[in-house]
Amino acid sequence: MALFEQIRVRLPRGARADAALAGGVFVLVAFPEGKLLGHGGDPLPSRVVSWLLVIVVCGALLFRRRYPVAVGWFTVVGTGAYYVLSDVDGPLVLVPIVALYAIAAQGRMQAAIAMAAAMVIGVGAATLTTASDVTGTAVFMLTGWLVAVVALGSGRHGRLAYAEEEARLRATEERLRIARELHDVIGHNISMINVQSGAALHRLKKDPAQAEAALSAIKAGSRDTLQELRATLDVLRRVDEDAPRAPTPGLARVDTLVGSANLAGLAVRIERTGAERALPARVDLAAYRIVQESLTNVARHSGAGHVTIRLAYGDRELTVAVEDDGRMTARPARPGGGSGIAGMTERARALGGELAAGPRPEGGFVVRARLPYGITGERWSGAADDQGPAGG
Repeated sequence: MALFEQIRVRLPRGARADAALAGGVFVLVAFPEGKLLGHGGDPLPSRVVSWLLVIVVCGALLFRRRYPVAVGWFTVVGTGAYYVLSDVDGPLVLVPIVALYAIAAQGRMQAAIAMAAAMVIGVGAATLTTASDVTGTAVFMLTGWLVAVVALGSGRHGRLAYAEEEARLRATEERLRIARELHDVIGHNISMINVQSGAALHRLKKDPAQAEAALSAIKAGSRDTLQELRATLDVLRRVDEDAPRAPTPGLARVDTLVGSANLAGLAVRIERTGAERALPARVDLAAYRIVQESLTNVARHSGAGHVTIRLAYGDRELTVAVEDDGRMTARPARPGGGSGIAGMTERARALGGELAAGPRPEGGFVVRARLPYGITGERWSGAADDQGPAGG
């Protein structure tokens, strides 16, 4: 395989491709032209006119990329003049057909149809008004060829447009995935550092031991954040390489989130019901991120003291609920455009599930998500093979 890659021929592009096309068409036209001129004792003026028109019409293909429509019409007019003025019936009609395909492939359908119609009308008129060897059947066949050429060019334009749209869609999805990961991973750690630093300042004089523990958590959190950031940047630098080998975050690491929240002053407990199972990667990641974002919101906005994380493993879906006893019954939007609840909702919907967030009747706030094991929702590029940054 490596040997084949080394000897693989690279096709010319740009101006070199135009030159190769013009030269190749000229050879195809000039070879039969030379054979025809060599028989029958054609007069010198006819030979000169024939060769000049062949050279000029073929040479026009050098400019087809810059002036596609102008070149197309020039080849049509030049080819028509060739068959009218020259005594030689060579295959110069190949040139306007090549130009016609190029115009259709660029999506200029009006110009392509007009050129094809002009060629058919011109050949038909010449057949009716002159003693030409071209018959009505030949005109009909020419019409079929031109329609096929326009259709092929239009099909190529459609495929290229579709490929470009797919590329734009993938780029948009990738930007959304990166934004979501940066928000959920780094945003969570920075928020916890902010809460823990406030707790450390508050306890510095009253309880130095707890203040020291909070500062240690800040140190660990900042180290994890730097690792997450480096991992994310490493992913962004990878082009046409293997996927990162860092493990994807999942519920197996939820205890790390709980420990960080405990150091921020929250009493967090986890309740699991149902038979625990190995979750699909998308579900596992989404559940982890929902718990992570919910704890971040509780630490920053609620003033809660206790949080309960409920994980219910059903036969077909996982239910995740994060409940707190805070005073605030709504979660304000993140300054700076953070996604918050909207981002969690996107994750759940991408799996064919749903997420609801709102105040509890007994006080506090709850985030509840239903995540089916089978992927039936819309495609989300950041979930399936997400090997994004994992927490330190």
